Amino acid sequence: MDRRQFLAAGVGASTLAAPALAQTPFPNRPVTLIVPWAAGGATDVTMRAMADSAAKVLGQPIVVDNRTGGGGSVGPATMAASARPDGYTISQIPISVFRIPLMQRTTWDPLRDFSYIAHLTGYTFGVTVKADSPFQTFQDVIEHARANPGAVTYATPGAATSLHIGMEMIAHKAGVKFTHVPFRGGAETNAAVLGGHTVLQADSSSWKPLVEAKQLRLLVVWTKDRVKSFPDVPTLQEVGFPFVFDSPFGVAGPRGLDARVVKILHDAFKASVEDPAVIETLARFDMFPSYKNSTDYRAFVEATIAEERAAIERLGLVQRG
Repeated sequence: MDRRQFLAAGVGASTLAAPALAQTPFPNRPVTLIVPWAAGGATDVTMRAMADSAAKVLGQPIVVDNRTGGGGSVGPATMAASARPDGYTISQIPISVFRIPLMQRTTWDPLRDFSYIAHLTGYTFGVTVKADSPFQTFQDVIEHARANPGAVTYATPGAATSLHIGMEMIAHKAGVKFTHVPFRGGAETNAAVLGGHTVLQADSSSWKPLVEAKQLRLLVVWTKDRVKSFPDVPTLQEVGFPFVFDSPFGVAGPRGLDARVVKILHDAFKASVEDPAVIETLARFDMFPSYKNSTDYRAFVEATIAEERAAIERLGLVQRG
């Protein structure tokens, strides 16, 4: 083979190799799932169960990366700013990602900077006190707060979370003042109320085992109907507050994800919320599947942002400047 034949052969080989590389199937290595809450809480436990299930469909491991802070916004914001749009880094998307940009200037735009994959589930929220607390009912708390402005402290998994906004809406409706103490997730809010560092805990149902063990007392739930696990505990509506909060969530990647990659990830997570093992894990926290496909999830995000804007403006929580 002379030099010209050798070069021609080389060109032919590289031409053939390029499409082959471009068509490398996704995924061919582990996927990172950012969970923007501390390990051990309801979100962490349920997202790990979903990740394990979805990984079986993908044929690659899904590695959970807990990146806490900012009321659940630090992890998704970091992904939006730095992750390549190749599908190998995705994140759980809490509702605070939509809400915080309405309250202050942020580095991300929820409609511009994320590729929405699938909506998955929502929380059962509730308010607990330590089991030996003198507060037997939520109305006891309201009456004490009315007589002692600011004395009732409450732990949440972060500022601008649904728990924070919900408690402030309750306080506004009741004409009382609470004092907010933000933490990074359910494991920390459990410890705060158990240790007497706060009077109340407002959080998702990572408190459930502690209520069942009679270490915490559940005063009220924020669901539309009473929770099957605690049929004697009233809803907010039953104690005079016209609110229902469940802070639904899903998963997304950075903007610019190829539609084929979105479809592969969507199908894996859709299968996960249909997995009996995942459904059983969700039930441990009184959560349930609430699936939406990629298109419907984005439409849901748009509607949620409009609703959140109205609520935030009504409460005077806009802090731009």
